[in-house]
Amino acid sequence: MGHKIAIYARVSTPEQNGERQLRELRAFAERAGYEIVAEECETASGRRDSRPGRARLLAMAKRREVDAIAVVELSRWGRSTSDLLSTLSELEAKKVSLLTLNGLELDVSSPMGKMISTFLAGVAEFETALLSERVKSGLEAARAKGKTLGRQEGDAPVVRRHGRKIRALAAEGRSQRWIAKELQISRTTVAKAIHEGSGDS
Repeated sequence: MGHKIAIYARVSTPEQNGERQLRELRAFAERAGYEIVAEECETASGRRDSRPGRARLLAMAKRREVDAIAVVELSRWGRSTSDLLSTLSELEAKKVSLLTLNGLELDVSSPMGKMISTFLAGVAEFETALLSERVKSGLEAARAKGKTLGRQEGDAPVVRRHGRKIRALAAEGRSQRWIAKELQISRTTVAKAIHEGSGDS
């Protein structure tokens, strides 16, 4: 195991303070005999793509300026299971470990690391399948309620299809609201059809 470590802390809101995480990580590094060469603490949602502090540590790892990166817990580092696996692969390629305060060492070159990464890959696959199933169920529920799915057509095709009918109903004295409800189209489309008709006369 190397001796250079970077520590990373993250909080979700400005009201939170990452100093406690940093203190715990410094103490952890000292106990383990590491030299801290970089510290990053940022405020960002766990799912936020833009996390410059984390990106800087990954860049250091790619340049082999650190032997390990330490976090309080995995949720502070990874945005998702797939993101965690992706960054683990990047770190493994440079022989850099990801450490947590509970002593977990995610080094996929070790037997334990391989087992954990395999488990996480299974979780990621499950999450993907679960999301797909939820989307499918949602679409089926929407169809059952009679909702139109997919890309919606614009006003122009609707005006061309219903324009004559809209103008005829308007000539009978029907209100735009009544016409829209009767034909199940928007009032904007009704107004546009009437306006186009008046321009033709």
